[in-house]
Amino acid sequence: MPKALHKLIVAISSRALFDLDESNQIYELEGVDAYRKYQLAREKDILQPGAAFLLVNKFLKLNLGYESAPLVEVLLLSRNTADTGLRIFNSLRHYKLDVIRAAFAGGKSPFGYAKAFGADLFLSLNPEDVRQALNAGCAAATIWPSHNNNQVVDSLNLAFDGDAVLFSDEAERVFKCQGLSAFNESEKNAAHQPLNAGPFKGFLQALQSLQQQKNLALPIRTALVTARSAPAHERVIRTLRDWGIRIDESLFLGGLPKGEFLAAFGADIFFDDQKNHCENASKRVTSGHVPYGITNE
Repeated sequence: MPKALHKLIVAISSRALFDLDESNQIYELEGVDAYRKYQLAREKDILQPGAAFLLVNKFLKLNLGYESAPLVEVLLLSRNTADTGLRIFNSLRHYKLDVIRAAFAGGKSPFGYAKAFGADLFLSLNPEDVRQALNAGCAAATIWPSHNNNQVVDSLNLAFDGDAVLFSDEAERVFKCQGLSAFNESEKNAAHQPLNAGPFKGFLQALQSLQQQKNLALPIRTALVTARSAPAHERVIRTLRDWGIRIDESLFLGGLPKGEFLAAFGADIFFDDQKNHCENASKRVTSGHVPYGITNE
């Protein structure tokens, strides 16, 4: 499906948007029929917000003032069937979330529809769906919820790791295989050679297009939060410059834990390829694990 100019398309699973843990447990333990009966009996019960609810709400707020040509579209992807999905649509209506397109995959993985809809980003609680979406060329992450609501209410703040997220894992492979000294030397020698693109380059480019729109209801701020330090910083800066992408804030932490810094930035979500970084970050902010690159092989 061709995308409208500047429109950002975010695909999200029903379990990431709403709290479906109890009903999902019934599905896992008792099967599809028991799950269907459970949902039909509770069709009018409004679902509680899930891990990505506040993030989605902020994305949709960007359409204020742009109703005739929305800047953002949110798609709902679900393993449910449409009849059990009626509770989800009732909940969308209750929370006034303008989601009009959905795919109910009837027990199968819905990841393929993220690509079919032209999604720039796919968020889910199912790691395998996320991995398949990444393999299909869509930026994707597994949501790691945070119990500490640290959001800044008057802006949309998105933070990214560098290697194996915005960039390829080429440099990280040197670090993993040869150590820190070899990594620093390699990056210093390749400072003027741009890094290859990682799975989230396209999403970052789409965000930058949004940032250029006038009179946004919420300002969008981006941050690079990386374990790199000098002298490995220069190649990153030059790569972004070569791509024509501007990052609002850049934190080169030299291996320090990222959680406190992400809280100081007020991140609505942080994307990282390493589970230990996501776990640390999720103590303060919502994070998204990107199962890409050598760390996840």
